[in-house]
Amino acid sequence: MRILHIYKDYAPVLGGIENHIRILAEAQAARGHDVTVLVANPARRTTVEVLNGVRVIKTARWATIASTPISPALFWQAARLKADVVHLHFPHPPGEVANWLLRPAKATVISYHSDVVRQASILRFYKPLMKRILKQADALIYGSPPMKNSLYLQPHHHKLHLIPYGIPLDRFLREPSGAEIDRVRAAYPSVVTDRARLLFVGRLRYYKGLNVLIDALAEIDAQLLVVGIGPMLTEWQALAQARGVADKVTWLGEVSDDDLPALYHQSDLFVLPATHSSEAFGLVQVEAMASGVPTICTELGTGTSYVTQHEQTGLVVPPNDPRALADGINRLLAEAAWRKTLGTAAQARAQAEFSVERMIDRVLALYQTLISA
Repeated sequence: MRILHIYKDYAPVLGGIENHIRILAEAQAARGHDVTVLVANPARRTTVEVLNGVRVIKTARWATIASTPISPALFWQAARLKADVVHLHFPHPPGEVANWLLRPAKATVISYHSDVVRQASILRFYKPLMKRILKQADALIYGSPPMKNSLYLQPHHHKLHLIPYGIPLDRFLREPSGAEIDRVRAAYPSVVTDRARLLFVGRLRYYKGLNVLIDALAEIDAQLLVVGIGPMLTEWQALAQARGVADKVTWLGEVSDDDLPALYHQSDLFVLPATHSSEAFGLVQVEAMASGVPTICTELGTGTSYVTQHEQTGLVVPPNDPRALADGINRLLAEAAWRKTLGTAAQARAQAEFSVERMIDRVLALYQTLISA
């Protein structure tokens, strides 16, 4: 089967959707399918390479407006490519419009990752066309039950398919060796601390809500390890200084895939303090859960609280509420036995619901149904 994924970015760019596409594309290629990923290049040139069996075309980017890459070359490349299935990853207006105009495949599948939240100016103009694009698609995938309630998905209930996100779990399930732990501690000395360790992993974007966690830190006796880079880095570092908690925050930047599992296993809690519904799922929660680490997330009406189950695998607290977040964290830090119970349940849930094998089976079955119709 010839499969074409279209989005704005791809690995090594960090991000939940970017990581999901990489996992999906590589797993499909491993099963013998011809897989291409079409994205915009952060640079002003077009490149083509094969990464782990996936052909990755990154088209020259002229500019980025409201988080949307402007790349006319993406349209030219889309016109040249032919596939059995085009899999769009929403929201990405240029890719969606290119597919709508050019229709390079027998079937179009859209993974509806989140509503357009902050780019209201773009949505004002894009909405009429977006509705046509959603109507034209042969199938719409949503990752968690709450996402089905999106106003934009409700008119298309007949072609909605619930397929929860999945990741390769083995490297997180496995207990790190002593050598791996020593390597991580040597690379990141702040991991060695007498304080409890809180872990945040993700692209540093406004909707991740790390500012709320920084505000909460004054009431928490713990060291916060932040893995990731992004546009909010400088502002959030300044906030930590202003709140007097800079000594409680360690900015680890980008961390290699080899080191990440050991960082999870060295942590007491994983925190995803997201503030906007742009955070539609939070795959990093699954990584933490597979590592046996209890998670704390916020109730956004999206998939975050579908992944973390309140008082079963972690805690769910209100968004934009530093006091509630601090209370939840302190409650778990004070009860080691309960943390262990939650971590065990989290690991079991990750294995049962969020494995990459389960996700790939469902996605490929959907593709086959569409192209056979």
